[in-house]
Amino acid sequence: MSAPTSDDSATGDRTRADVELRLPADGAYASVLRTTTAALAARLDFTIDDIEDLRIAVAEAGAMVLPAADPDADLVARFHLGRGTMTVEVSTDAMDNPEPDLDSFAWQVLDTLASDATVVSEQGVFRVRFTMASQLAARAAGQPTGAEL
Repeated sequence: MSAPTSDDSATGDRTRADVELRLPADGAYASVLRTTTAALAARLDFTIDDIEDLRIAVAEAGAMVLPAADPDADLVARFHLGRGTMTVEVSTDAMDNPEPDLDSFAWQVLDTLASDATVVSEQGVFRVRFTMASQLAARAAGQPTGAEL
């Protein structure tokens, strides 16, 4: 894993994603996004339960982003990998700047699963970003896991 170095002007994030996946903004490619997320989580030694939670979270992020996509837009997923953590950003071009629906089922699930989640629609981009930590990393840091709450 390389150190973050470059400016990602599309997100305003000053760190470069460790992995970036670009797909057509079409629900038919959702399985590619979920599988990529699971594979990256496995490399970070996430537990089976953590991996399934990540797959669900990225699917819900996609469910929020896809309806906002402009015709012929791409779905872009950026993965920032840490020690026992993963931050995922799913975005698409959305020139209408639709208002994020924080009452949607997708947002409620994502907000529950992630330790941190945001949704932003601005400057022609609709973006959902969330961070999740593995149960093993949380235990090592002395933080309660979902099973202990």
